[in-house]
Amino acid sequence: MRGTRPRRLPRCPSPGPLHGPRTPAARLRHRRLPVSTADGGIVDPQGFAHVRLTVTDIRRSKAFYQQLFGMPPGSDFSDQIDDPTIHDDPWRTYGGCSFTFHGQTLGLRPVARAGDRFDPDRVGLDHLSLRVGSVDDLHRAAERLDQAGIVHGAVTDLEPFGLVILSLQDPDDINLELAAPRPVDA
Repeated sequence: MRGTRPRRLPRCPSPGPLHGPRTPAARLRHRRLPVSTADGGIVDPQGFAHVRLTVTDIRRSKAFYQQLFGMPPGSDFSDQIDDPTIHDDPWRTYGGCSFTFHGQTLGLRPVARAGDRFDPDRVGLDHLSLRVGSVDDLHRAAERLDQAGIVHGAVTDLEPFGLVILSLQDPDDINLELAAPRPVDA
């Protein structure tokens, strides 16, 4: 029916405290599973549907990613960030926004505490790698990052992995990597 929707999206069950009782679903997650089964793995992933990053300042992060991708977010509720009900509303992406490109979506969610910083040495995300078409695209990106005043690393050949990368950080110090396939003749 138009205009009606559930108040909350279903959430995955919590695995419970580290050494305390666990739900049956959580026990299954922690049980060692075979690498493959007779008819394949548990799932056959077709790519990522989306990745959502938790950020401290949605306006600052939205501006950064908008500049990085050269397009506005496709979904954007960041103008409602001051509404006290937004942080509990998944239908308004908790006051966040998202960018969709080539069938992939990167979302931003503004719930981190002010002053909180990304740490790749904690459980969770180490870095986010975005694929680009070629090494030439990496060099063009480095020039554009310089023009925009965005600090970045050098274009680096990771021969054992078949990649060439360019690293940078977003406003919350989340490590971003632009990655291109290594040329066959390199």
